[in-house]
Amino acid sequence: MNDLVALLSAQGAAVVFLATLATRLGAPVPAAPFLVVAGGLAVDGQLSFIAVMLASVLGNILGDGAWFLAGRRWGYRVMRFLCRVSLSADTCVRRSESILGRWGGLSLIAAKFVPGVSVVAPPMAGALGMSNARFLAYETLAAAIWSLGFLALGGLFHAAIQDVLAVMANVGLTATLVGTLLLAAFVAWRYRARRIARQAEDIAHIEVGALREAFAVGARLMVVDLRSAESRRFDDRAVPGAVGITYGELTDRLAELRAARELVVFCDCPNDETAIAAARLLAKAGLPRVRVLAGGIAAWAAADALASEPAPLEADAPDVAVHPA
Repeated sequence: MNDLVALLSAQGAAVVFLATLATRLGAPVPAAPFLVVAGGLAVDGQLSFIAVMLASVLGNILGDGAWFLAGRRWGYRVMRFLCRVSLSADTCVRRSESILGRWGGLSLIAAKFVPGVSVVAPPMAGALGMSNARFLAYETLAAAIWSLGFLALGGLFHAAIQDVLAVMANVGLTATLVGTLLLAAFVAWRYRARRIARQAEDIAHIEVGALREAFAVGARLMVVDLRSAESRRFDDRAVPGAVGITYGELTDRLAELRAARELVVFCDCPNDETAIAAARLLAKAGLPRVRVLAGGIAAWAAADALASEPAPLEADAPDVAVHPA
């Protein structure tokens, strides 16, 4: 721990910048402790507060800016990738959409302090079409608030930081081993929970082709789009005639859903997790004829794109030489 203090004293701004950049890019690097210690050292005159503050803000802007541009370029595919590697993939999607849809640019500030959302918010903002200037303005404000908060925390408790670091140094190995074991146990538990959630043998699925055929013959079924209102507003992919009802609204609209002869639910989430959860909820509520659209809106849109591709031109027939009789 004394090495950490020495490193920050010598290269404080550079260390804070690299740690913050790595955190914002999604690496498992805790930037907050570096900022807290740097705040304490700044109060003691061992570091320049302004330099550390600027380094942290710049790391935030560059890291989040990279994900924002990726979201602008590749849209929801980037967000789904980030949520797929998250321990709580489906919660990650819904929480990100909810925060950004409700608070707009200000959500970038809240996202900095919400685990599982801080990395997803910038590409989501890009996917939802936020302008570069607006993103930069809100991101700079969010980075300043986040950085100032941890630096101020370090400054407030600067007298105790050395004592805390000394204690951590004495029990460092034990704490590291215990923390690693606890983290491994948590990851294993979350992985098992996700595996169980993915086991959907009790849920009927319907393929895109079968749903299209059902539409063609006029089957009486109701299609439910479980995406948030924000997603439906900014994402032009849609299933014709689908009714937008989020997962949280299902119980309030059971009477409407019971009136349908058959239900098909879909989402835009890894492994159709929300749709599967919705189908189970509706089945428990007494609606047995519920199926999940396999692959969700992504599969439907892919089929649309395939259907709209022009048919390949037939090869021209070879010229036949005609010889005079």
